[in-house]
Amino acid sequence: MAADRRPGAREAVFAQLNDAGRAEQVAQRLTDAIILGVLSPGERLPSEPELARRFGVALITVREGLVILRDTGLVETRRGREGGSFVIAIDAQHHALLRTRLRGLTQVELSDIAVYFSVIVEGCAARAAVRTSTLDAERLAAWLQKADFTSTASARSNAGGFFLELAVLTQSARLVREQIQVQAEFGPLLFLGMDDPALRERIAAGFRAVVPALQAGDGALARRLVGDQVQSLAEWLLAAKARVERGGQLDETSVDDNNA
Repeated sequence: MAADRRPGAREAVFAQLNDAGRAEQVAQRLTDAIILGVLSPGERLPSEPELARRFGVALITVREGLVILRDTGLVETRRGREGGSFVIAIDAQHHALLRTRLRGLTQVELSDIAVYFSVIVEGCAARAAVRTSTLDAERLAAWLQKADFTSTASARSNAGGFFLELAVLTQSARLVREQIQVQAEFGPLLFLGMDDPALRERIAAGFRAVVPALQAGDGALARRLVGDQVQSLAEWLLAAKARVERGGQLDETSVDDNNA
């Protein structure tokens, strides 16, 4: 599903930076957007002057940030009339790196990651239930209705998109920044479970159940429902880790990484 259909995720990614003088912050914000799936492979970034305006930084700062992204292989710059900076497709390589990362973490470390992630998203859900308007809830419901959870890549991207939308609905810039940070760092690892078709279906159904809770202003229910989804993702991840430690495969299902 196209990232620009998300009600608020893109606005959050391109919000002004706190420290306007650092190219590294520009690079990190765009890196987070690529990892989170807000910026899709092959997508052209806004122009350098537009990025400078939206981030609230100097043009030279944006250019230096883009150099960092090119050096790390996340974007490429094309010249000519249809040129610009484009996101490079790295899904298969990135998925393999995540699998390697999983093998290097202990069960305790994985559980701690899940707890940290859950605390943030549950807090966002509870706050969003207080702040979400009827129109906001309708927009989120419409987006979820169209969101594709049938493939690994789209499910991973849309799961991340949903958690980001909850943060946006809190109307707290600080919570949005915290969600972006924790999701960029740990979200891709937790979303490895999206290889499992049954889990994808369960997560999608859980997300749809959150919307009525937001509409009713029921923060406790929204918190519980979101926590249940993170718990499902964590349980899959811990089970996968256990299979690897027993010498088995990471996935119970045979999924080609190139399609992940």
